[in-house]
Amino acid sequence: MRESPALIESRRFGTRNVPLLRPLGWLIAGWRDFMRCPLPGLLHGLLLALFGGVLFWSARHEFWLLSGAFSGFLLVAPILATGLYAVSRSLQRTGSADLAVALQAWRPRDGKLVVFGVLLALAGTGWVLTSASLITGFAGAPVRNPAEFVRIVVLADSGYLFETWLALGGLLAAPVFASSVVAIPLLLDREIGVLAAVFTSWRVVMENPAPLALWAALIMVLTLLGMATLMLGLVVVVPWLAHSSWHAYRDLVDTAGLAERP
Repeated sequence: MRESPALIESRRFGTRNVPLLRPLGWLIAGWRDFMRCPLPGLLHGLLLALFGGVLFWSARHEFWLLSGAFSGFLLVAPILATGLYAVSRSLQRTGSADLAVALQAWRPRDGKLVVFGVLLALAGTGWVLTSASLITGFAGAPVRNPAEFVRIVVLADSGYLFETWLALGGLLAAPVFASSVVAIPLLLDREIGVLAAVFTSWRVVMENPAPLALWAALIMVLTLLGMATLMLGLVVVVPWLAHSSWHAYRDLVDTAGLAERP
């Protein structure tokens, strides 16, 4: 059977194996980048924290919708960090970066990042609708706030609504994570097609299942901690994870066979 051009393209370069605890090194390197150039990161984090605050306020009495929206946020967050990947890239290349570098990353070029962003947005929207349908359709009573979500969904005496909700969320989140963990910084950094970048991301996950599982868990825990502090923690967590994700990409993908993007 003939292989697709994207699959062939994704094999023009290599991927690397990393030790289990290597994600901790990405966090250290990401924090270092954040401290070297804090303004772009703080602005990204502040905007996302404000968005989260507005979302919470708007749907504060409809937690059945809010729970899906916040978990959906994890799916689309990688594309929102594009400007910070560019900052880490500039720091690695030239030793300096500023807000203009982050803003320039959003300048329309060939539309590849736009395509990827749309796909992530569709995945996030699909999960929000699925989550809302599950909770409103199968919960034993209306779910209007976090306390009711815990009492009615998480601690329900009968049924498996919470387990089903978690399972479906994981079923969607796992392939999205596998498709995007290095794809977006790769698209920003090198000349490669969207599908080839996705195939590369899957190769990385399949070759490093344990370290990438740890990385996914760290992302989830830090993001939830950021949300739990009335969104204020996201001001720091968002740029920290974004810069760390750049270093994950550089560690995991050998881009020697690919032309650099300007």
